[in-house]
Amino acid sequence: MRTAKINRETSETKIMISLNIDGMGNYNIKTPVSFFTHMLEVFSKYSNIDLTISAEGDIDIDQHHLIEDLGYVLGKTINQAIGNRVGIERAGFFIFPMDDSLVLSSVDLSGRAYIQFNAEFRRQYVGKFDTDLTSHFFEAFSRGAGINIAIKVLSGNNDHHKLEAIFKSFAKAIRQACMLNIKQIDRIPSTKGLIDL
Repeated sequence: MRTAKINRETSETKIMISLNIDGMGNYNIKTPVSFFTHMLEVFSKYSNIDLTISAEGDIDIDQHHLIEDLGYVLGKTINQAIGNRVGIERAGFFIFPMDDSLVLSSVDLSGRAYIQFNAEFRRQYVGKFDTDLTSHFFEAFSRGAGINIAIKVLSGNNDHHKLEAIFKSFAKAIRQACMLNIKQIDRIPSTKGLIDL
């Protein structure tokens, strides 16, 4: 079982995450931003990663610290659970439709952090979630996990639908990349023989 748990506490946030890569998509997630909690539940369900999150932060100042730190810790926890990446597919992509929205997500568990995020939102807030922080979440996730992430909203009008399609497509891409390749089960998926910087 590929599992990991990380606790991280700063003067701005307090975050605990535990997960099982080889789970069933079960979740127990508590954050002070309801819509963002829902997006993390969507990520768990569509990636099949069992996910427990408890997160607090200084959202009376702004949501930025909490959303960014949570992305970083979630990425770091996934990186720890995957380990040395022996036997994994390494890359994954998924195009997810949700009503008027269509989103492409692609990931490479390469050991190198890089983000391409291409999405525009009409509203500043969906529920109480600040849509401007979406890219910051994925950028921090990329740094924590050491992975390449490309996300592109191909079409869409409704911001709720766009956000949900983003998290669903990203979850499916992560699931694909984390899957074990039975033909390469004892090998590092790299011509270098090592996945690192």
